[in-house]
Amino acid sequence: MAAALLLVVSGCSAGSSASVSAGPDTLSVGFTAEPANFDFTRTDGAAIPQALLYNVYEGLVKLDSQGRVVPLLAKSWTVSQDRKTYDFQLRPGVKFSNGAPFTAEDVKFSLLRVKTDWTISIKSTMDVVDHVDVVAPDHARVVLSKPSNGWLFSLTSRLGAMFSPTGVADLANKPVGTGPYVVSARKRGDSVVLKANPGYWGRKPAYSTVVLKYIKDPTALNNALSSNGIDVISAITAPDSIPQFQADDRFQVIQGTSNSEVTLAMNNQRAPLNDVRVRQALTYAIDRKALLDTAWAGRGTLIGSMVPPTDPWYEDLANVYPFDPGRAKAMLTEAGATNLNLRLRIPNLPYAVSAAQVVQSQLADVGVRTTIEPLDFPAVWLKQVFTDHDYDLSIIQHVEARDITTFGKPKYYWGYDSKRVQQLLAAADSGTPEQQVADMKQVARQLNTDAAADWLFLFPNVIVAKAKVGGFTRNQVSESFDLTGLAPR
Repeated sequence: MAAALLLVVSGCSAGSSASVSAGPDTLSVGFTAEPANFDFTRTDGAAIPQALLYNVYEGLVKLDSQGRVVPLLAKSWTVSQDRKTYDFQLRPGVKFSNGAPFTAEDVKFSLLRVKTDWTISIKSTMDVVDHVDVVAPDHARVVLSKPSNGWLFSLTSRLGAMFSPTGVADLANKPVGTGPYVVSARKRGDSVVLKANPGYWGRKPAYSTVVLKYIKDPTALNNALSSNGIDVISAITAPDSIPQFQADDRFQVIQGTSNSEVTLAMNNQRAPLNDVRVRQALTYAIDRKALLDTAWAGRGTLIGSMVPPTDPWYEDLANVYPFDPGRAKAMLTEAGATNLNLRLRIPNLPYAVSAAQVVQSQLADVGVRTTIEPLDFPAVWLKQVFTDHDYDLSIIQHVEARDITTFGKPKYYWGYDSKRVQQLLAAADSGTPEQQVADMKQVARQLNTDAAADWLFLFPNVIVAKAKVGGFTRNQVSESFDLTGLAPR
């Protein structure tokens, strides 16, 4: 897109047009799930941080392509011997896109604001912060109430995004961050345009304009790439199409792993799913290998837990519940749970629709009827399933890093309440790194024993792009589709 056609602004109105013409300094990236708004402090789901984290908003730290915590707005930090005090030295000369300088006052404002103003489900991760001291304009000190192995890691997520008090008046429509891009325009149901931030403190991005194009239909998404409508598919949604791109030298296919557990959620607080025998029976009834082959052309990974292989406490639990429909029927009979009719409420996204059809067929084989109800994603699914807990079963791709901790929250939409898991999670967070690994393995095993959910498969990270675009990372380890390293080649 020609840079001259849009003014660079710190925000945009929700209805502004995103129609501009293509040019060599423009990149267009296709996604399936569109953000409902730009405020990830009050809106759950992955679509907003996918677009804005690291690109528009930055934190003190970020995850690199290997999943390591590395400096971003903090050029360095130290941790006290008791592991409760973090001293961050901030980069000089950083400004927000509205011109406000970034200082330790903004660190204090941002971290404490999570506890007071944020409403999303993962905000409790910041409860461990006792207070924040402004030692100097370039020195922020964060004091925790107790040691926390997970706290610094959590700062790499949206929870660690830095805000200015002068830039939070209309977060849903006008994001104000320190990142290399600003939101320039938005066309609802179509696209979001990012423009290079002229006052960015770091390396100038290779593309001065990036268009985030939202296309739910997988065939239309593929066609957009084939016909030059977009340059990149951020995550392929029609796996059967991968060979056609591999056979065409105009394109490249980058394949790796992700944090994204495709999960059959079960409402643990609603009968009959509040009976562990019923949940276990449903888990025995599903042939996850056949589901993966059908729903995603066999390209994912069977894991059996809420832990991807990139986490240090991963172990393969995929075979704890082998496919055994006979055993499933017997357990349902034992539990008195015959003639079940369950609502399977899913996001209207390709992977969920494909997986739901397999689940429906396999559960029918053990006498369980399911009614598939596709819901518009993200808005309707988040409201009815995630917030209101109005479901029996759902299928959803959980993309947040180390989100196994959500099973320690009884009010989370799982409805899972285990004192043992809550105690293990607390011990894992406050113990030594070795204790953390041991305790987290116990958490994963307990969740598996309780059939708190059924982890269908780990979503692969498959990016398809024009051959001329470089700088992609193979594994998707953060919430962000990080644009900062992309460049022509």
